[in-house]
Amino acid sequence: MSETDYAFKIAMVGSFAVGKTSLVRRHVEGIFDEKYQSTIGVKVDRKVMEHGERKITLVLWDLAGEDRFHRLETSYLRGAAGYLLVADGTRPNTLEVAEELDRRAQEALPGRPRRLLVNKLDLKDRWATPWEELEKKASAIAPLHVTSAKTGEGVEEAFGDLTDDVLDALG
Repeated sequence: MSETDYAFKIAMVGSFAVGKTSLVRRHVEGIFDEKYQSTIGVKVDRKVMEHGERKITLVLWDLAGEDRFHRLETSYLRGAAGYLLVADGTRPNTLEVAEELDRRAQEALPGRPRRLLVNKLDLKDRWATPWEELEKKASAIAPLHVTSAKTGEGVEEAFGDLTDDVLDALG
């Protein structure tokens, strides 16, 4: 048998500066870096992990953030087994962007598992939207995880739950 039992492409999508790259770095390398570097195009990382009795490789496609100057290249989604939508809890408009991205991603990847990560839990005191409203809006988009790339809170659970969803989709 190969090095891993399964390899899955997972796309990271969201608005500009919501923490997609930081979440990937936290998951893959276990680190957080305060310096912000905008992703241009796509950055690909790999993480081999034990998942139950299986060894799985996640091939993480960190896509450049969507904003008024840059649109999601849906061609980058091709072949993805699932995707993580990322929004920034301190910027309510990023949840609206995530909702639109989800609609477009579902057109490109109908029925693929997805999760919504509302990131920057470490800055929760700066979140503009009350928790109940945020939870209601988010749950209408996709299963919700609250994360902090900085502290690591919720990150492994989000990637693990999406991996479970992808495996379940295989049957």
